[in-house]
Amino acid sequence: MSTPAEADRRPVLVTGAHRSGTTWAGRVLAAAATPMGYIWEPFNPRHRPGTFPIRFPHYFHYVCAENGAEWATPLADMLAFRYRPGAEVRSLRRPRDVARMGRDWWRFARNGRRGATPLVKDPIALLSAEWLAATFDMRVLVMIRHPAAFAASIRRRGWRHRFADFLEQPLLMRDLLAPHADEIRAASEQRLDILDEAVLLWNILYGTVARLEERHPDWVFARHEDIAREPVARFRALYAKLGLGWSDAVERLVLQTSSASNPAGPDRADAIRRDSAAAAAAWRSQLSAEEIARIRRGTEPLADRYYAGGDW
Repeated sequence: MSTPAEADRRPVLVTGAHRSGTTWAGRVLAAAATPMGYIWEPFNPRHRPGTFPIRFPHYFHYVCAENGAEWATPLADMLAFRYRPGAEVRSLRRPRDVARMGRDWWRFARNGRRGATPLVKDPIALLSAEWLAATFDMRVLVMIRHPAAFAASIRRRGWRHRFADFLEQPLLMRDLLAPHADEIRAASEQRLDILDEAVLLWNILYGTVARLEERHPDWVFARHEDIAREPVARFRALYAKLGLGWSDAVERLVLQTSSASNPAGPDRADAIRRDSAAAAAAWRSQLSAEEIARIRRGTEPLADRYYAGGDW
């Protein structure tokens, strides 16, 4: 077992585009020898209110210094594992909601008692990552995914994006998305083909990632494909960069969740047991040659920053 000389107790944020391996990375990092408390997607409008009592009005809601005061205290409470049973009770609709409340309340209480370091897994928080890191002194891991793999996954899941969510946020459009304003407006007025929609979304999200990478050399940026092909070595490196304690149990988890005996494409979107190497290359058989060429044309030159010709 290896542990940092002195445990770093700063919260960890695992983000990047959705379908970029954030769940796998978050679950593996949360298994660190140093106690960690996993928190699921507070920026996702579908999160449970007991864990975080506010529902952001948009997917990829943008929080910055100008509007952050409203969100700072509830997020600080979440990071301190203060569960909100009153907020959760008001949302209960089915028996399984009650069971989920009991599970979440117990987990928050346990993490608070043992002084766990919060690990927030949230790709939907990507556009607010800079504010989150500055406000809560967070360590940040940003996951990067090949544009063709991202597009193939989006189509497989049938996940569409409401581009008006961007337009309805003037601060976001001003600060981050102005270069894409015309494309976003057009996509909000007339629905694109799902692959073209994925191309635009990849450009928007990873254009932001590129700017964040330039501004924050202390953050960790990792390609999903590299981790998928060499999971033990790559996760060991992430553990070292983030100051987390590696253990034999973590290595076993990495091997179990990346084994060639796992399915390449599980039915559940949040499943972490996959044949990681096969999953990383699955887009090659899921897309036609014309579709791959179309995605490549649509994401250049940004894609060239992360993926060379041989990656296509």
